[in-house]
Amino acid sequence: MSEHSDLKELFDMLKRFSEAFGISGYEDEIRSIIIDEISNVADDVKVDRLGNVIATKKGSRGGLKILWDAHMDEIGFFVKYIDDKGYVYLSPVGGWWDLILPGQRVRILTDKGKFIYGVVGTKPPHLLRPEEREKVIPLSKLFVDIGASSKKEVEDIGIRIGSPVDLDRQTISMLGDKATGKAFDDRAGVVALLQAFKSIDPVETDVYFVAAVQEEVGLKGARVAAYSISPDVAFAVDVTTANDVPGGDPKEKVAEVGKGPAITVADGRSASGLITNPKLLNLIIETAKKNNIPYQLSVMSGGMTDGAIIALTKEGIPTSTLSIPTRYIHSPVEVLSLRDVVNTAKLIEFTTKNITKGWYEKEILRA
Repeated sequence: MSEHSDLKELFDMLKRFSEAFGISGYEDEIRSIIIDEISNVADDVKVDRLGNVIATKKGSRGGLKILWDAHMDEIGFFVKYIDDKGYVYLSPVGGWWDLILPGQRVRILTDKGKFIYGVVGTKPPHLLRPEEREKVIPLSKLFVDIGASSKKEVEDIGIRIGSPVDLDRQTISMLGDKATGKAFDDRAGVVALLQAFKSIDPVETDVYFVAAVQEEVGLKGARVAAYSISPDVAFAVDVTTANDVPGGDPKEKVAEVGKGPAITVADGRSASGLITNPKLLNLIIETAKKNNIPYQLSVMSGGMTDGAIIALTKEGIPTSTLSIPTRYIHSPVEVLSLRDVVNTAKLIEFTTKNITKGWYEKEILRA
């Protein structure tokens, strides 16, 4: 199969995953898609009590347990208030930048299991006072117009306080190998791990694939899954900020789209998140060089991933985060390179193959 065909197949999967509904705590649709995609290549698939999907491939010799994690949830909203005229007000689920919200189209999932579509509205620009024009309109001042004329009409179709909401946006191809859509954070990571999981044939390790819930609201799913599995080594796969756009400060560089996965050295403010085990970091870099996989090193001054909480599980887990560089994260128009997704999958697969009992005993247990 040609690279073009492979990338087309990858895009189709990313589109299916990206467009699925799945805000934190309401991951049912995306979870079903993941289970459907992975069931025929896993030795075992289960869903834990928090909602994580955990799939396993057993090595022929057993031994070390390697955890692969990517979160399936996306940022979204809950309905907070419905006024007498039928306008709906929202409360955020995860981190939003209010500037991007006016004019967006949203989907509200009703109690009847149907989507109701609306638009995020605000006071018309020509009615704004001069001082209002200079300010970002906060979410508390925005509302959703679903076309209703009363609160009763809204409630009669199954919308209530707490109804989950996401953005209504299609995933489309751009020039070259680029794609844009919503929820690449972290459906792109899930897709990369699925590609690697389908390809790997573990020998000395058991591989545990986790599609985690509720990352965007406190790394919750990964905490539960890692405690249950108690792995020897773990990898989190997520997206990371790409500031390779006009106005970006080179000194604040995190990663660039199209230049390969970003290997986290440290993340979180003042490195308060994950500090990657140096021996594991060196193994990943050596693996990338040996297999001609492009990569970037990342020191992220803010934000963290599931890797931060996995590393603190029980007695501590040597953990690394591999990230797919993505522009405009936490927006409906995230942009990434499909080749970066492919190379992330390759790097985690090949690195996992290099984690032997001998390496682990020498580099980790005797460190």
